[in-house]
Amino acid sequence: MKKKQLKNFRVWFDNYVAGFYDDDKFVNANLKLKEEHSKRTCQEMRYLTRQLGLTDEQKRLAEAIALLHDIGRFKQFVEYRTYSDFKSVNHCLLGLDVLRSEKILEGLDDSERQIIEKAIEYHGLKELPGDLDGQCLLFSKLIRDADKLDIFYVVIEYYRRYRENPKEFMLELEFSDEPTYSPELVDELMHERRVDYSKLQTLNDMRLLQLGWVYDVNFTATLRRIKQRRFLEEIIDF
Repeated sequence: MKKKQLKNFRVWFDNYVAGFYDDDKFVNANLKLKEEHSKRTCQEMRYLTRQLGLTDEQKRLAEAIALLHDIGRFKQFVEYRTYSDFKSVNHCLLGLDVLRSEKILEGLDDSERQIIEKAIEYHGLKELPGDLDGQCLLFSKLIRDADKLDIFYVVIEYYRRYRENPKEFMLELEFSDEPTYSPELVDELMHERRVDYSKLQTLNDMRLLQLGWVYDVNFTATLRRIKQRRFLEEIIDF
């Protein structure tokens, strides 16, 4: 991928996202959450690609994936007022529909376009398909790790803001805040298995799922970042 192509993606992203904001404070707060998440995921991706010693072309391709990986989230929230795929639509597939309708990937080589599309399609799956290999596998792993690194930050800020002022909390609260948890989810974690999202019932269950993300980390550099920032300890402390 050329420098100009990545620059064009950034300009398009800003213009596309800006078109969703309106006078609804609840919608705007949630759109801003995803806009900022997408840009911070780019920062995490730059960190990972440096640590792995990738080429400049690979770095730009990886950053484009990071920028666009959640592009379906904006249309999803405006139409359904939720980021829950279970309550609305698959945001990964919706994102592919957006990219194709906007024809934003048409100037790329077929191989680059396919890598971007597959990485976006697979980044939200519980686990990657077993038949991936080569560059597609590499970039699919990269976006899952970069995404997680920023989502750890996002959820910690989310919990902090909610605890400080729950009545004025403007973001979506998907699960009930009760002093309970599902014992079967603890069992999943103790056996180093990833928690199934469909089994979540409370905010504490969500925290258990987030702790289990460490079982789906692909690179040592990602684990190093998680440890340095004390993400797991922060989630437990809430």
